[in-house]
Amino acid sequence: MVDDQLYLSLQEKFNIYIKKPEDVALIEKAYVWAKKYHEGQERKGGGAYITHPVAVATILAELRAGPATIAAALLHDTVEDTELTLEDITREFSPEISKLVDGVTKLSKLQFKMNVSQTENQQKMLLAMANDVRVVLIKIADRLHNLRTFKYLREDRRFAMAEETLEIYAPLAHRLGMFRIKAEMEDTALKETNPEMYYYVSGLVQERKSEREDAINQVIADITKLLEQNGMKDFEIKGRIKNIHSIYKKLVYQMRDFEDIYDLLAIRIIVDKVENCYHALGLIHANFTPIPKRFKDYIAMPKPNMYQSLHTTVIGHDSTLFEVQIRTHEMDEIAELGVAAHWAYKETINYSHEKEQYEMVQKMRWYADLLRISAESEELNDADTFVETVKTDILSANVYVFTPTGEVKELPRGSTPIDFAYSIHSEVGNTMVGATINNKIAPIDQELVTGDIVSIKTNKNSKPNEGWLKIVKSSQARNKIRAYLNVVNRDRLIAQGKELIERECSKVPIAMPSDEFVKENFQKQKLTDVTSLYLEVGKGMISPKTVVAKLQGKEIDREKLLQRQMKRATQQIITQSDTGIFVEGLSNPQVKLANCCNPVNRDNIIGYVSKNSGIVVHTKECPNQEGLDPKRFIDVKWADNISRKYGTWIKILGASRNNMLTDIITTINSQAISIAEMNASTPTVFEFSVSVKVLVTDLQALVSLISNLRKVEGVYSVQRGIN
Repeated sequence: MVDDQLYLSLQEKFNIYIKKPEDVALIEKAYVWAKKYHEGQERKGGGAYITHPVAVATILAELRAGPATIAAALLHDTVEDTELTLEDITREFSPEISKLVDGVTKLSKLQFKMNVSQTENQQKMLLAMANDVRVVLIKIADRLHNLRTFKYLREDRRFAMAEETLEIYAPLAHRLGMFRIKAEMEDTALKETNPEMYYYVSGLVQERKSEREDAINQVIADITKLLEQNGMKDFEIKGRIKNIHSIYKKLVYQMRDFEDIYDLLAIRIIVDKVENCYHALGLIHANFTPIPKRFKDYIAMPKPNMYQSLHTTVIGHDSTLFEVQIRTHEMDEIAELGVAAHWAYKETINYSHEKEQYEMVQKMRWYADLLRISAESEELNDADTFVETVKTDILSANVYVFTPTGEVKELPRGSTPIDFAYSIHSEVGNTMVGATINNKIAPIDQELVTGDIVSIKTNKNSKPNEGWLKIVKSSQARNKIRAYLNVVNRDRLIAQGKELIERECSKVPIAMPSDEFVKENFQKQKLTDVTSLYLEVGKGMISPKTVVAKLQGKEIDREKLLQRQMKRATQQIITQSDTGIFVEGLSNPQVKLANCCNPVNRDNIIGYVSKNSGIVVHTKECPNQEGLDPKRFIDVKWADNISRKYGTWIKILGASRNNMLTDIITTINSQAISIAEMNASTPTVFEFSVSVKVLVTDLQALVSLISNLRKVEGVYSVQRGIN
């Protein structure tokens, strides 16, 4: 029996729920093997390497993972970093554990291959999930522990890991319902990617921590007394304060004032059965003032990640706003652990991978979508399209609408009846002629909102057109429309492509290309004959000038030219431009701040290699990035100790009154912020509107200014402007 302290700390976690001797023996054996094969290896920060797989296994044990998952977690780095093979694991443990280790190993290897694109890495991870979600549970636990210890990594590695966490791992944890892990990932990553805003928000929370804790304790006492007086028993009440990253998003992206975040304080009431959830809700609404439009019933309509709870926001007896969440013990476990609670090990049930996956498809609609997209991706053979589809259709905010029969359809926010039609079936979308929403005829570009009942009208003679591509929001609909148009337009595009090549060849003159020529010169595009070449030229994917250049043996490969430009922009020379921005690879970078979003110091930014204006820097949230060539984007970052100021627009709306403009200018000047430009108007007798271009040092100063402007009498909206 193993008795070293490291193993005992893990055993203490899984002994709570794993009792069978053979299961305990399996985990112990995995630990012994992992320790043996990692012997002599150390972590970046020092200490034996075995501490990492044990930490990952411990995180999974806290999620009540099964013995096979814990064993795989202990062994997850052995195949990559030691002499142990998958065949050894299959022989000594089981094919199931070997497959789990293999899945995690592939993901880990891809992470460090610099020649593999980031989107391909993400695709591999998501495809692994479609095969067995436990692979991603292990990977999420692995990422969480690496975040906890990544202070020992180089700064650039820490930053890249943090960005990837915010982009992929935290949203995945959220979609899997693992809110506790999601919150820790987001806060840790934000601290690395934007430390100034992290400490600014943290400071706001700390300033009010004592009074907010007092408020929570008072509300808990009031609600406890209320429920007990009305005969409720077997309930538990807990309080929480929103995590730093969630507050940051509302402050920066929604430009909300700290005091206006309704769910900053939350009370969680946990009861024994569902009917008591509604009983408690009725008592709270009868004794506290509810805020209109802030009630959500996730029990009747669960979230896609199986989350269930009642949410309401009320005003406390001391006028403090707080959110109340009411759920059963089982719902609370799922809310804390997410899919891991569904996967939680139960000794009385024999684990069946196929059975669990089937139940997952039934319970988690988005997971079914992932399986669908994974299958479609084999036909697409395009990592960028696959990952963009997943980000748009799965990881983004969604709306939930109904078919006339009551079936729920989940769609990306902003979706239209066309998106809805394609979510039912390709043929429904392809033959759609109209729609009704809530029994009323609606235009096909009307934005759907949660709760809409949508019915689609079809006609077998109807067909989609290219204009639909500008209307739809979901990648599923967009891909199906493109697929249809590609088939319908194929002959026309082939003829058009042939004509374009003939026209260019006649200018030289030179003979038209042959099948052999295409095979030899367009291997990268996987073209095999002239017909496929004509099609690509007709679609605009290949220039006819490129074809003629290849025929002449003087190829001008625009993609290689772009790659050379990008390579110059990503070499290891780091220089600061006069904008206060670092660009890798340019000794004297021509950098321009985008006029549309006007980035300021500490905004999350990205660079775009333009054709005429050098590198144009946008905020990552700028909507004008859509439609730009993704191959031209490069990483840029702010320099330290920037002394200059940055101009950005804010728009202020309010009631028209005397001295309104004077009060606004006084507020701006009181923060030592200069005004570069101003446009004021009174749209109506009662309204006042002003757009101000202010010069600020950084994002924190801008957030502070917006917060103070909202306090000016009569002002009811202050927003950062996007041109």
